[in-house]
Amino acid sequence: MLKPIKNTKQYETALARIYKLMQEDIKSNSKESDELEVLSILVKTYEEKYFPVPKAKPIEAIKFRMEQMEMSDKELSEILGHRSRKSEILSGKRKLSLTMIRKLHELLHIPANILIQAY
Repeated sequence: MLKPIKNTKQYETALARIYKLMQEDIKSNSKESDELEVLSILVKTYEEKYFPVPKAKPIEAIKFRMEQMEMSDKELSEILGHRSRKSEILSGKRKLSLTMIRKLHELLHIPANILIQAY
């Protein structure tokens, strides 16, 4: 019977079981697939409580996304308006405008809630 994860030992045991289940050829809607799903939810809940991941800062998110997309500085400048504006934004001297946030969200698919954070 599955129970909430309350300590590190239970967490590690759940991770090991998840790993084992993921190595098997599990059929959809089977007992094993249900167990994997429930264990994953329990592990996620435990991790959110004990290992929270801080939200990315807007500038970090932009730089990370640029790297992922292999985007040049010139391409980012075109999105933000001017080359000098891009430099000011990435250095933290200028804040993102609402128009810039919308473009970054639309074109780079960065969540708006990341871009609107104070920094």
